[in-house]
Amino acid sequence: MKYPIGIQDFESIIKDDYVYVDKTELIYRLVTEGKIYFLSRPRRFGKSLLVSTLEAYFKGRKDLFKGLAIDKLETEWAEYPVFHIDFNGSNFTKPNVLEEVIEKFLADQEYIYGKNPNSRDTGSRFKDILQAAHQKTGKRAVVLIDEYDKPLLDVLDTGISTTIDGENRLLEDHHRNILKGFYSVFKSADANLQFVLLTGVTKFSQVSVFSGFNQPKDISMDPRYEALCGITEEELYQYFPAPIERLAVQYKCSVPQMKERLKKEYDGYHFSDVLTDIYNPFSVLNVFDSNRINDYWFKTGTPTYLIRLLNHTQENLNELTGKYYDPSEFIDYKADVEMPLPMIYQSGYLTIKDYNMDMNTYLLDFPNNEVKKGFVTMVANDYLKSKNLAGGWARDLVDALKSADLERFRKLLTSFLADIPYTMRRKETERERERYFHYTFYLLMRMVSCYTVYTEKQQSEGRVDCIVETSDYIYIFEFKLDGTTDEALAQIEEKGYARPYGSDKRKLFKVGTVFSSETGTISDWKVIES
Repeated sequence: MKYPIGIQDFESIIKDDYVYVDKTELIYRLVTEGKIYFLSRPRRFGKSLLVSTLEAYFKGRKDLFKGLAIDKLETEWAEYPVFHIDFNGSNFTKPNVLEEVIEKFLADQEYIYGKNPNSRDTGSRFKDILQAAHQKTGKRAVVLIDEYDKPLLDVLDTGISTTIDGENRLLEDHHRNILKGFYSVFKSADANLQFVLLTGVTKFSQVSVFSGFNQPKDISMDPRYEALCGITEEELYQYFPAPIERLAVQYKCSVPQMKERLKKEYDGYHFSDVLTDIYNPFSVLNVFDSNRINDYWFKTGTPTYLIRLLNHTQENLNELTGKYYDPSEFIDYKADVEMPLPMIYQSGYLTIKDYNMDMNTYLLDFPNNEVKKGFVTMVANDYLKSKNLAGGWARDLVDALKSADLERFRKLLTSFLADIPYTMRRKETERERERYFHYTFYLLMRMVSCYTVYTEKQQSEGRVDCIVETSDYIYIFEFKLDGTTDEALAQIEEKGYARPYGSDKRKLFKVGTVFSSETGTISDWKVIES
């Protein structure tokens, strides 16, 4: 079995006999039930392959679809003029790159369909091209735009500027205006359009693609198209039984155990209230190709724009994750409202975990271990500015917990905290200091949770600071800032944090820990076994 890693061309996948998870039944529904669409999905989720498949379909390439679901559905296989615009391959942090990409596209099409000498701006030139294509072929045009938002994401919140007509402007604003003019063509060109699809990571509500022309149908959260990109659990078991068995042999476990491990590492994405399980296709294909479980997706790119947004807005992950939101709070990114949540969700670092039908709200949290480990570690390293890489430290911490070596755990935690620069923990008020230490421990234990079980349990008498569970041990932590260990342990007893584990056969440890706002690390520590 050949895996199309890094291959986004539908024709190459079919002709070169790579495995193809058949999405053509959904594609047929898409092209026959609507006209203008927008689809948001995280990077490396198959958007480019979807666009390539649509291009082959609208060019009438029946030969490529033999044996696929659409082969039994489509009878005409008409050929349309297709305009495929791909913003993937360019670096838009440099001035004039966007203009050059659009100019080349327009010039190439004008060479084929002719140029109207009266057309000057990009919007009118594109409109005239679409009209000419319709007149020349007798078929209305198909427009496929891949990663429409990359010119904006590349420069988002960077402060990079350029000079336009002698005036200094933010490149982000300049790109926004260029795209506004380019996409405005769709409003007046409706009679010449057969089908339009725009894909991207983020839905920018203030780009005229969503306001300057006939509104595209946003299918990003449409249950009918939830599985248009990515691999469902059903597809995983249907197409890849042999690779799963091979992995089970490699890791000396049963097939059901391997399926559960794959689910924890790469599943967990949901794109509608139906909550269909979607696996990250890039990670899964890499796992099967290498026969190794690893963090593939996160390593392909660093979401620097998210870090910039988090730093800029001073919002913490613990204040964003594990909460229910109205769809309006995470569907559209608004440039003038500095909220990182829509970007984090649409980029794939958070996903839908539950749906409250009565309130029409969605629970957002990390999709799986791969994403949680990578993103939290990156945020922790950026937030804490420690000299030690947090990921390696977290694995050492887990080893200490799995062996009940709490003295080693204490030393690891103390040394890591002591390594954080004073400037990072210097806060003006007691509330800010408490918020800093709370968030610091949240990030550290979230990293630990990628390797073992971590809970923030809301109990009847209060919220436990932290409970860590391994196969053999249970740890209940209570932290105090500039307090005493006796106060921390007393709270564990008074609130009854250990009562839910009364019948549990695992050994339980109650740990009272004191953070010092002066030293920035642990000043006292006391453990009680029970």
